[in-house]
Amino acid sequence: MTGKNIVVIGGSTGIGKSVAQELRSLGANLFLYSKSGDGTTALDVTEDNPSFEGLPEVIDGLVYCPGTIKLKPFHRLSIEDFQSDMDVNFFGAVKALQACLRGLKKSDSGSVVLFSTVAVQMGMGFHAGIASAKGAVEGLTRSLAAEWAPQKIRVNAIAPSLTDTPLASQLLSTPEKKEASDKRHPLGRVGTPEDMSKASIYLLSEDSSWMTGQILHIDGGMSVVR
Repeated sequence: MTGKNIVVIGGSTGIGKSVAQELRSLGANLFLYSKSGDGTTALDVTEDNPSFEGLPEVIDGLVYCPGTIKLKPFHRLSIEDFQSDMDVNFFGAVKALQACLRGLKKSDSGSVVLFSTVAVQMGMGFHAGIASAKGAVEGLTRSLAAEWAPQKIRVNAIAPSLTDTPLASQLLSTPEKKEASDKRHPLGRVGTPEDMSKASIYLLSEDSSWMTGQILHIDGGMSVVR
């Protein structure tokens, strides 16, 4: 990854921060954006016309990490709740992709990494909002993989299960909750940001040069093992 220009949206915390740390250790040139602006360029992807100031002319990789967790029964989800999930998870990704497309076209091996969730494949109660938004992300992943393949731009997504990040802190806030969550996964633990960043590096690198349109289930076996 030495010398590669990689854009990370949501690079100040959780999975995005871990991705940035991994890339930095591998010598990549990082262009980090987040809503908080904490050590990154401030960017609110929910704005109508967010400013992606400072993007490099050539973009070798884009990782879009922002996400939401709003677990409610369907009857308690408002249209505004669904819209909020779509704004962050789907429309934010669309805006980032549109902003970065010109730079990705100028790379010899452009790669995009998006994030979905295990709930899209499994069907999990109280996940209607996030699963709907991330289902849209999976559709976008496959569509763009087909459309951009002639331009040698690869598009893949990672579908994690519950991962120990600040976003999921309420779900893992006590030892009892953590133990229960660990036990729900066949491999006996929830995910870590490092699990996701290692997979992201693989998808960004030449090691995955013959892979596009794929949804990687990095989920401790949750989606397939019974």
